[in-house]
Amino acid sequence: MRRSRKQAYQVYQELEITDLASEGMGVARKEGMVVFVEQTVTGDIVDVQITRKKSGFRQGKPIHFHKRSDLRIEPKCEHFGVCGGCKWQVISYQEQLKHKAKQVNDALTRIAKVNLPDIKPILGAPSEFYYRNKLEYTFSASRWLTEAEIGSTENFSDRAALGFHIPGRFDKVLSINNCHLQPEPSNSIRLFVSKRGKELGISFFNLMDQTGVLRNLLLRNNQKGEWMVCLSITEINPEVIVLLDDLKQAFPAITSLLYTVNTKRNDTISDLEISVHAGAEFIEEEMEGLRFRIGPKSFYQTNALQAYELYKQTRLYADIQSDDVVYDLYTGTGTIALFVAKRAKKVIGVEYVPEAVADAEINARVNGISNAQFFAGDMKDVLVPEFFAEHGAPDVIITDPPRAGMHDDVTKRLIESGARRIVYVSCNPATQARDLTLLDQAYEVTAVQPVDMFPQTTHVENIVVLEKRKS
Repeated sequence: MRRSRKQAYQVYQELEITDLASEGMGVARKEGMVVFVEQTVTGDIVDVQITRKKSGFRQGKPIHFHKRSDLRIEPKCEHFGVCGGCKWQVISYQEQLKHKAKQVNDALTRIAKVNLPDIKPILGAPSEFYYRNKLEYTFSASRWLTEAEIGSTENFSDRAALGFHIPGRFDKVLSINNCHLQPEPSNSIRLFVSKRGKELGISFFNLMDQTGVLRNLLLRNNQKGEWMVCLSITEINPEVIVLLDDLKQAFPAITSLLYTVNTKRNDTISDLEISVHAGAEFIEEEMEGLRFRIGPKSFYQTNALQAYELYKQTRLYADIQSDDVVYDLYTGTGTIALFVAKRAKKVIGVEYVPEAVADAEINARVNGISNAQFFAGDMKDVLVPEFFAEHGAPDVIITDPPRAGMHDDVTKRLIESGARRIVYVSCNPATQARDLTLLDQAYEVTAVQPVDMFPQTTHVENIVVLEKRKS
């Protein structure tokens, strides 16, 4: 049945927000129907304009506040509510942690439906802001105008922008003045590139008709204060060279200045050649004396300090013995594998992306680690009896899959492996809970440890320890 305009945009009056959903929206109820409300927190009482209608729920935005919750605090960011990121800036960090712990508990109890031990208190991050070591920005020839700007009399003839995509709008970019996620000189570099690019007359990319030169800007930093900048462009020309030269001179902390030419219809650089304009082709991060090379395509946890805590907890729960064979699945560039290698007889890292495996092998050589091997391929195709026979069956498995979790066939391979212990690290407790249901036939959950990696956001990491059931 076709949805009518009247139904789609009806208003619900004086709804009380009673909870927060994992996506960051407030939760209310209207005549038994769940209503998700943008930019609200527990305790708000609001009139809601419905923007989305499904058979099991409604979604809307607040159009009038009858009462603002006592839990509300003033957001730090001037772009809050428009940018789409950092959705929980309006509540204290302790309140954020409470809801993240609840998110883990709800997912495991409602979806997994397996026997659980007491969930351990969530480990909060030491820094609420300026914790990220990687940000990606987009250039746009036609920036997003806020409601305040649209209602003003100012002439916005200069619409070029460098910032973040507006949620749900691939063609619109919000110009960012000050982001509180990455430390300085992150903001200064971005503002310099935008200003100098305009002065040099370099065109910003038009996302609709796919024209223009300046396309994307990637910023990475390490704990030593070194910076990588990678500029994505559609062509290399004299003006771009001047921009890169000026950028290097203005910011001596940039030790890796790169560019890539991208003429595709998407922004990904994983399949593109990276050129070095100045400095090295990578920066390095260090963890317990281990050095990890990070290139523009490399995966590395974006909160380095809290990643160390996550890995320490993972190693602790793995309880690796000196004669153990450890498998690290979805190993990426081998960070966890190399972090635990000195405790084990052998570590086998498996990763789907060949380029990441190449990085992992380099990281092993750089650190003089000889008991770690890395293999590229689909998990379900790699983890077969012949592979176990050649490289040794795992005693301990560490798995850290993407948000989608593990394929059913991969959980079957884990069960077939006979490992005595599995440590499952997840960035999505819902898909983790689904996988626990499949593993339950052979493994029981013995520990659950939530870890917060991303303050101000709704995301949470979770470690689950599974022990092989006794026959």
